[in-house]
Amino acid sequence: MEVNIHFLNGTKYEVDARGHKVICDQPVEGGGEDAGMTPPEFLLASLGTCAMYYAANYLKLHQVAADGMTVHVEADKATGPARLSAFRIVINMPDGVSEKDVEGARRSAEKCLVKNTLLMAPAVELTVRSAVAVA
Repeated sequence: MEVNIHFLNGTKYEVDARGHKVICDQPVEGGGEDAGMTPPEFLLASLGTCAMYYAANYLKLHQVAADGMTVHVEADKATGPARLSAFRIVINMPDGVSEKDVEGARRSAEKCLVKNTLLMAPAVELTVRSAVAVA
């Protein structure tokens, strides 16, 4: 799994994943043009859409309509080092979903790949390359 990010200008970048493109930017007060979500907002979006995918898939497998389902994700900011902490995901089920299916959707959403990745801190390797030859 991979994405490629290209510098556009200022604080604006284009993210390409399998030919799908989105813009990442900073708000005006952060020096950007507010042309797209910030990196932390992308993280929240990734977490929320993953949880929704698992919950909606549970409903689909049980022939229950997911129309009207929404997800809200928020996180606190922490410092030392700067990071997001204390993520909260709220899945709002459509009207008429039984308590049994609400619980089944919750159990399914607990299996979200992004949520589990955040819970099991992965190794992160950072490499910076330069076109300038190093002697």
